[in-house]
Amino acid sequence: MSKVLVLNASYEPLNICSWRRAVVLLLKGKAEQIEHNGKTVYADFPLPTVIRLRSYVKIPYKEISLSRRNVLHRDNYTCQYCSERRHDLTIDHIIPRSRGGGDFWENVAAACLRCNVKKGDRTPKEAGMVLNSIPRRPPSHVSFEISKHSLSGHTYWNKYLIGA
Repeated sequence: MSKVLVLNASYEPLNICSWRRAVVLLLKGKAEQIEHNGKTVYADFPLPTVIRLRSYVKIPYKEISLSRRNVLHRDNYTCQYCSERRHDLTIDHIIPRSRGGGDFWENVAAACLRCNVKKGDRTPKEAGMVLNSIPRRPPSHVSFEISKHSLSGHTYWNKYLIGA
């Protein structure tokens, strides 16, 4: 039904849970409600959309895996050369693999097929093309994963997401 954004005691995004789990955390006093959507559950109990834990939970560091899906999400499904927004993009190696360019966050970018073919086995400078943004590793695993949900209609979470 409805997903709820869980914030740490420091207001950092921590997780996403079901509305039922959020209500249990609220009733047990382990969390406080920050926002609700106006709907009610259990008589007059407002349905939460964002809750905050009362005690701080340490988040273990976790690398974001380099995958096609994650690169496309990082680049907002937009070609980094012509700014065309699509869901059938390819992954371009900025320094081609044939020239020693590897598979790492700073060397890959989303590109439409037309731009990828135009660039070919050259660097963007050699092809006369300019990247719209410098590719970087996403900063936080938790924020990156939660930002995927904000693209699917959970816009009220955006003010809590770092780098959203």
